[in-house]
Amino acid sequence: MKKRRGARSSERLIFDKYDLYLRAVQSPDNDVEFLFDTYKDLRKKKPSTLREDFCGTFSICAEWAKLKPGNRAWGVDLDQEPIAYGHKHTLPALTSEQRSRVTILRENVLSSGVPQVDIVVAMNFSYFIFKQRLLLKQYFRSAYRGLQKDGVFIMDCFGGQLCQEANEERRKIENFYYYWDQKSYNPVTAEAKFAIHFKRPGENKRNNVFTYDWRMWGIAELRDILKEVGFTKSVVYWEETGRDGEGNGIFKKTEKGDDSEAWVAYIAALK
Repeated sequence: MKKRRGARSSERLIFDKYDLYLRAVQSPDNDVEFLFDTYKDLRKKKPSTLREDFCGTFSICAEWAKLKPGNRAWGVDLDQEPIAYGHKHTLPALTSEQRSRVTILRENVLSSGVPQVDIVVAMNFSYFIFKQRLLLKQYFRSAYRGLQKDGVFIMDCFGGQLCQEANEERRKIENFYYYWDQKSYNPVTAEAKFAIHFKRPGENKRNNVFTYDWRMWGIAELRDILKEVGFTKSVVYWEETGRDGEGNGIFKKTEKGDDSEAWVAYIAALK
């Protein structure tokens, strides 16, 4: 018994940055339901195939395979570390049959070679890494080519006044603290640098566990580029606010957003 207690104690000491990120930032089960429902609302039929760009540990791919029998998912990312983590932790949570419907490729999202799918998705603002308009346009063109005739490209975005100044947000997540730190913003180039820190009980704060060097793209310019590469229409889903004035995780179609200090939205582009 003492040996088993010691093993559990050792497990608690392991710092698993991807697990903390998943618990603090992601909700892949809710994400795939939103993707499924959005496609069905826009196309009046059910999707079955999905490509997750910048997939990291590919939790969305896994949840997509779990959502409906027959669903297929492809994940694309260049970074070997999160892909290796996903193979060790994400895939084992699936049944063997579900795993057979998930394919992970270490490829460039600009030219991934994935078969055409119903939905291409870019989550967690990952495409903000493309700072030049021509490069972002190249990525959107890749997403367009990767879709079937009735395909939909879905991505999230964020902005607001708080994204134009240095600031830090702290939130309690279960038994640890999560920090979203905006380190800088350049109004001339719209470039901004961010970091994620974590603090667990009895430990020092772990700084810069994840870092990001992005361009803050606005909804209007994103929709302009989507139109330029051939998408016939784009729809904005704006996060509603609860009684506390904070986002409540419910997204509704709109052509008018709130003048919020910070906002999150989705853009769905129809091929």
